[in-house]
Amino acid sequence: MANQLHRGEWLWLCREGNEADLVEELTAVDRRAGASLLASSLVRSGRRPEQRGRPVELAFARQVLPVAAIESATSPDQLGQAIAAWAIKLEVGHLALQVFTPDSEVGNRWAAQASRAEEVATRRLEQSHRRVLPPAELAGRDRLVQACLIAPDRAALGALAIGASLSLAPGGRRRFSAPREAPSRAAAKLLEAIDWLGRQPEPGELCIDLGAAPGGWSHVLLDLRARVLAVDPARLAPSLARHKRLHHIQCSAFEYLPEEPADWLFCDMAWRPLEVAALLAKWGRQGAARFLIANIKLPMKKKVDLIRRIKEILATGGWRDLRVRQLYHDRDEVTLGAWRIG
Repeated sequence: MANQLHRGEWLWLCREGNEADLVEELTAVDRRAGASLLASSLVRSGRRPEQRGRPVELAFARQVLPVAAIESATSPDQLGQAIAAWAIKLEVGHLALQVFTPDSEVGNRWAAQASRAEEVATRRLEQSHRRVLPPAELAGRDRLVQACLIAPDRAALGALAIGASLSLAPGGRRRFSAPREAPSRAAAKLLEAIDWLGRQPEPGELCIDLGAAPGGWSHVLLDLRARVLAVDPARLAPSLARHKRLHHIQCSAFEYLPEEPADWLFCDMAWRPLEVAALLAKWGRQGAARFLIANIKLPMKKKVDLIRRIKEILATGGWRDLRVRQLYHDRDEVTLGAWRIG
């Protein structure tokens, strides 16, 4: 299937199993984009959809690159040399280089080839006096150069301004480890969500954690030195229950509203998504929180339609600048962030 990809097209990466959802998203915002399945975790399109002159943010897209070249080689070393030769010709300032594989069962088998190709390409670029920086240090005319292996011996190459990239992580895989002391691995989801949105609670701010038990998200918030009201009928981990900046309210999230407005509303409940969206909209209408980060569980089918309906429901609560993304640590769910200031 990799032979169907051509220069001038756009290559999209997503979680394995959500390719059809990404194609549906791309088609919904731009029927002329010509989106189609390329391979596991990979989708191609004829262009990158825009609205009002800005790229559309898609829930199921982890990363994207404009395909400027497709290089083939008989070994990872030769592939690295080919990637470097292409990158040297770019008329840019500094650059970052990422060589990665699709996040699929097949693609992950090529990880060693990708790592070796990146090592060779980086060394060759530096020998040619092209400075290779970490992505976080890029600015202005600097570019993120990406090479995605679409076969063990073939890579699609492209370069984007750092601000046009969906992620600074290779292929959009932004990995986090839950703190050892955290009661659950869900802590990694919140860490990634905060990193993605680029904003977090400040020390002393009041955070409401709906569906808190056993306390993975509350643990992260306490580490940020926030005050936490954890709402869940189930018990929290003993280490959290004794924390001086945490108060546990043992009731259903659907029965609770705070006595004072909170700075942040967090929600990670294994519950019917439209009912959760209605609850979050209610908080917005009552001005009960300024910032929102939530995890919404997805059904087996019609995921794109559900996300559209959730956005509509949250808009009725006054939530603005709503962003939705299936992050690396999300599985059958998406993370959303929104603001309600004033």
